[in-house]
Amino acid sequence: MKKSLLALSLLAALPFAASAAEGISYNYVESGYVATNLDNGNDEIDADGWGVNASVALHPNFHFFAGVNGQQSDNFGFLGARGETDVNQWRAGVGYNVAIAPKADLVARVAYEKFEVDDVTVNGQTYDINQGDDGYSAEVGVRSALASNFEAHASAGYEDFGDGADDFYGRVGAQIKFNPTWGVSGDVKFADGDTQYFVGPRLTW
Repeated sequence: MKKSLLALSLLAALPFAASAAEGISYNYVESGYVATNLDNGNDEIDADGWGVNASVALHPNFHFFAGVNGQQSDNFGFLGARGETDVNQWRAGVGYNVAIAPKADLVARVAYEKFEVDDVTVNGQTYDINQGDDGYSAEVGVRSALASNFEAHASAGYEDFGDGADDFYGRVGAQIKFNPTWGVSGDVKFADGDTQYFVGPRLTW
């Protein structure tokens, strides 16, 4: 954890670049389909639903980002049985971007993270849970405009929700651009036994 925070501090101390790399914008909003596969070795839980993400450039080298998604699982383990439950996730943070090539940025991000499990329904009986955890994440990666209509990103990160609930993760994604405003983006986040997917349209300005 300390190493991750030190790396982000060092990146923040770098000189400001004139702007983001050519063909990359940090002003966008996207929405779409979200799915999660969680496998801890003893149990496997699948969930899917909707998600919304947004980013706003605060400065040529800094941006604010946030996201929220709601997913439902029909095979959630509870009281020794399988039931249906809704899971909500939020994240919000600040990113630092600096051009390392004409069409590539180095990107560092830190974020507040929260997830919450709502009611669980088992055999027609609903149990009020409303429990969750909050924590933080930090990641560093590269975002690149590989072509006029194609962009990709890859990063490595660390997240911590306390009480031993911490993990390193990887993230890869891409965007296909139909024009400067509209495109379709996709993202995959993978950690030990936990894979999350997103795909949907993106509006860029």
